Order: sequence, then C-alpha cells, then structure tokens
Amino acid sequence: MQIHLKFFASLREAVGTGSESVSLPAEVRTAGQVRDYLRARGGAWADALAEGRALRVALNQQMADPAAPLVDGCELAFFPPVTGG
Repeated sequence: MQIHLKFFASLREAVGTGSESVSLPAEVRTAGQVRDYLRARGGAWADALAEGRALRVALNQQMADPAAPLVDGCELAFFPPVTGG
C-alpha cells in the first residue's frame, strides 16, 4: 500500500521533512501502525514519534485515532497538539 505522509510544526523540524510518500509493508494497516513503523527508523524518528508523546493524526484531513484503517493512496498527517491563547 502506498500512502502520502505529512508532518507539521515541531514534528516537521524534528524529522527534517514536511512530507513523503511511502510504500508500507503488508502488516502496516492502521494510523498507529504507521507511527510504529516510522519510529522503527530510529534516531530523530524514534524521538519525535516516541510512545507517550502527544501527537495528533489526521487521515485524509479528518481527525483520526490510531486504530483508523488506511487505504491505498490516503494522506496521513502527524502534528503536535495546538494550544491557543
């Protein structure tokens, strides 16, 4: 499955890219599994996407949870929570 990833704000700075397309292995089928898959890259990826770190995810521009199933060609975006004031 091929998907398009987007990274925003401090997460984009940490991983050094704002977007990329990736071909996922067959066992990666949910938003949460993509986070695990990217974290396995190590280094800045492991730190930025660490378990327990507050991150939001959007699937095709709609807020989603880690169990959200992916489809070929979808867009998955990761970003830190935003606070206002």
